[in-house]
Amino acid sequence: MRVAVYYSNQEVRLEERPRPVAGPGELVFRVEGSGICGSDVMEWYRIRKAPLVLGHEVAGEVVEVGRGVDRFAVGDRVVATHHVPCNACRYCLAGHHPYCATLRSTTFDPGGFAEYVRLPAVNVDRGTFRLPDHVSYEEATFVEPLACVVRGMRVARFQPGQSVAVLGSGISGILFIRLARALGATRILATDPSPYRLDWARRSGADAAIPANVDVPARIREANGGRGADLVVVCTAALPAVGQAFRSADRGGTVLLFAPVQPGVTVPFPLFDAWNDGLSVVHSYAGPPADMLAALELIAARRLDVASMVTHRLGLARTGEGFELVAGGGESLKVIVEPQR
Repeated sequence: MRVAVYYSNQEVRLEERPRPVAGPGELVFRVEGSGICGSDVMEWYRIRKAPLVLGHEVAGEVVEVGRGVDRFAVGDRVVATHHVPCNACRYCLAGHHPYCATLRSTTFDPGGFAEYVRLPAVNVDRGTFRLPDHVSYEEATFVEPLACVVRGMRVARFQPGQSVAVLGSGISGILFIRLARALGATRILATDPSPYRLDWARRSGADAAIPANVDVPARIREANGGRGADLVVVCTAALPAVGQAFRSADRGGTVLLFAPVQPGVTVPFPLFDAWNDGLSVVHSYAGPPADMLAALELIAARRLDVASMVTHRLGLARTGEGFELVAGGGESLKVIVEPQR
């Protein structure tokens, strides 16, 4: 089968590998869609593991069922997540599934940028879901990234009637904007350095789209009736946005640090202001199975439009082009690789 092998953001090679075979408890599915995630192009993180086949936002059709699997059959349309928890360790039992050692070690074979993927038994058991007939494979590629956003909103204790500021209007930021609108946010403010992405923010439901190079906290307050936002979500690794976030939150507000940064990076933290204003600072990583199911149901119920967010559809041989589009941060939003094209 054909696979797109990552060597760097500038070098993704089309290669041949044997098609994986399903063992006991496992599935093999034909990949019909695989989204390129912003984390796929975090070269500081990926390059040390190269060469490898990336891709974890996947959907496809089951072509082989291993012994002992009775929940799925050949021909089923499925979406799966690469990271699944054990549901038994102290972290899982406390509701902190992303910090489970099993979740951080599970993955696909070989990865979503391939014609076929083998799902290990643990993924079949806890992280694979049938698609409703009316949900397309393309829409299903959004289930995993939306699950991460669903968990982020849950960790931040978002409530209907709150205002939300999203700093960084890439794919995650746009998902946060659309989910905040679907969940009843009163006012949504968005920032980005790119006019293209600010336009996407407006079209996705942002009440104000603010360039990142102005006085962002002042502009957020101006657009929010003189107050900071109840929830500020940092969806960019640009460090100035972190400082903006602390100064953009209302008293008693929450700052959600969603985008990862390189290890060792530090930023000044306004200790007195955080204490004086009662700010909460939270983090979120991954989308455990319950959030996957919630994301799938939101998409299936048409409460959240994801299909319109796809800007590029590429065959497997053009995966490298897709990586350059996403890494460049230009005029693209969601890039989908279709391995069967």
